[in-house]
Amino acid sequence: MAPLDRFSAQAAQYAQYRIDYPQELYTELLAGLPSRQRAWDCATGNGQVATELAGYFAHVDATDSSAAQLENATLRPNITYQVAAAEATPFADNTFDLITVGQAVHWFDFEEFNAEVQRVARPGAILAEWGYQLAQLQADLNPVLTHFYADTMRPYWDDNRWHIDDQYARIPFPFGQVQHRTYHVRRHWTAAWFLQYLRTWSSVVKYEQQHGTDPVLLIEEEVGRRWGQGEREVVFPVFLRQGVVEK
Repeated sequence: MAPLDRFSAQAAQYAQYRIDYPQELYTELLAGLPSRQRAWDCATGNGQVATELAGYFAHVDATDSSAAQLENATLRPNITYQVAAAEATPFADNTFDLITVGQAVHWFDFEEFNAEVQRVARPGAILAEWGYQLAQLQADLNPVLTHFYADTMRPYWDDNRWHIDDQYARIPFPFGQVQHRTYHVRRHWTAAWFLQYLRTWSSVVKYEQQHGTDPVLLIEEEVGRRWGQGEREVVFPVFLRQGVVEK
């Protein structure tokens, strides 16, 4: 099955407007590692996770199915970027101490990806998968965002998206010593910046491709009026699950 590509079209905007992840996430994840020789960041996108891992590992391999995304990736001497499907990589057996997937595993063939993890991970390696849910705004703005997300955009979300809403509960995770953690990413954005973030949504791009118009314009005026001048806090709930690859 060919992988879905919902992010090449907005790769540059994705690199600029998507959030990064809290340092606490990395600190807690790295604390359980027996070795930091080599990591694989799968579905790396613009390389934000790979760049963070590069400060801790001798070498990081970062893959994505989208060449356009990799063109926006941050370069480091100990990161190797390459186009590869999550389910079929060029890596040798028993290669990695850590495998990470940020905001992407819901797009994979789950069984094939888990088999690939089992193959390329070293015994005792950690697999960590995480994602972030719908942003939380202040009370006067939340109804506008919720309606746009769940009603206006609903026909344009792929079914894969709903795995985010239930924190991957329906995605198989056949690994040992499973842990779950949650975090919150807090940003202070203007209305204009937030609307640009919405334009990175796969559903928005799909709507544009089908109708030739930008659906964010449907709420731009109301969001701007309610938001007002200056910045407001935007909170993204982040969920993580990790497990040990036992062989």
